[in-house]
Amino acid sequence: MRSYDIFFFSSLFFLIGVLFASLSLKSSILIIFLIIALFFFIFGLFRKSKRFFWLAGLSLFILVGSLYCVYDDLKFHKSVNIEFDKKILFSGTVINNPVIKNTNQEFVLKLSKPQSGRVLVKTAPYPRFNYGDNLQIKGKIQKPSTIGYARYLEKEKISGTVSFSEINVLSRNNGSVFKAWLFNIKNKITESFQKVLGVKEAAFLNGLTLGGTSGLTDAFKKAMSLSGTTHLVALSGYNITILVWVVMGVFIYFLPRRLSFILTFLAIIAFVAMTGAESSVVRAGIMGMLVLLAREVGRVYDFRNAIILAALAMVLINPKVLVFDIGFELSFLALLGIVYLRPALIKLFKIKENISFLSWRDNLFTTASAQLAVVPILISNFGNFSPTSLISNVLILEFVPFTMAFGFFIAASSFVSYHLALIFGWIVMILLKFEIFVIELFARISVPISLNLSLFVVVLYYLFLIGFVFYVQRNNRKN
Repeated sequence: MRSYDIFFFSSLFFLIGVLFASLSLKSSILIIFLIIALFFFIFGLFRKSKRFFWLAGLSLFILVGSLYCVYDDLKFHKSVNIEFDKKILFSGTVINNPVIKNTNQEFVLKLSKPQSGRVLVKTAPYPRFNYGDNLQIKGKIQKPSTIGYARYLEKEKISGTVSFSEINVLSRNNGSVFKAWLFNIKNKITESFQKVLGVKEAAFLNGLTLGGTSGLTDAFKKAMSLSGTTHLVALSGYNITILVWVVMGVFIYFLPRRLSFILTFLAIIAFVAMTGAESSVVRAGIMGMLVLLAREVGRVYDFRNAIILAALAMVLINPKVLVFDIGFELSFLALLGIVYLRPALIKLFKIKENISFLSWRDNLFTTASAQLAVVPILISNFGNFSPTSLISNVLILEFVPFTMAFGFFIAASSFVSYHLALIFGWIVMILLKFEIFVIELFARISVPISLNLSLFVVVLYYLFLIGFVFYVQRNNRKN
């Protein structure tokens, strides 16, 4: 077995172990796969076959993954010391960039002794709090109300919530200087959009360029869900690709190649940190850095190993993202759909790779591939999926790169001149108005498919997609 195959399969089996442990199948799965590993080992001794030894070793990686997940869970609960559901005086430091919503602001507070752990604080939009603020709060720390919400918070290493309590600032600037600088830049970019655009347009552009739904109304977020366009405000590989080639192009014009490579690497890390390190952008950032590294050392970029490495790195940092982070699942499944399912669909329908008006054909197959790959996740977690989302995405996606480009022009020019930023704002307003119109139109005419999907049906669906891809590839080789 080749070294890169060993890496792929051992990582895959490790992730399967984490998956089983996350689904609370710990003890039974450990016993079953221990028996399987011993069976393969003994069979290998009798048959004197290296293949069975490899299978025994790979089976053990499932055990390692399960144990790692259990260890992480125990470590998390051991680190928490919180007095719940009792009005107390406690303090802590804000460790993220507070999210400003229409009626409140939210931030994560790392508790100071004698308490320990993290809590999610929701409070009024004013006064504004910032990353690094050391706060004293008088109120109750409550346990999450449902199991689903508790798991979501645990994924973020958060143990409780605090709502609209009395807050006093003890001191400021207690966090990382670098992170504070990045968050300050992000906040200034957001402010530049708000100065030259309408409220809805500024919030939507902010989501396109920096990710997130901060500032978007509940009605518009629902419209994006119904029209299948929520992914537009989730940063992905597109943003990282633009960042890599633009930054690399600027650096390499003035600096030596090796130094340009290092600075671009750091720029990707900074962008991921600035935008909140959501799963989709972390995945795209890791894969973007691997592309850069492959070019720098003169090696071939292998997509299969790149995506498994990205998943492995994220799960090693936080095993809970594999099951309890919808963004993680949507990001990886959509990417797999685009890379593997899209070529199969193009071959099935015998579509020639040529230029069509506004690239509608390319956008259609890209969107269809991504949507087919995530349909069960969308239905299971959001209650519905609408086939009309294919049309809405075809109409919008061609204009998104231009919208984002002018958004970055607004951000850059705002540091120089408000009037220059305003000119770019007039241009991008036309694009934003059109995109918002399409989103709201297709939200009204959506035909949502709502089903109760069992785990068996979901597994069967993905086995069908995998079989379809292999079938098309095999037929294409014969022809």
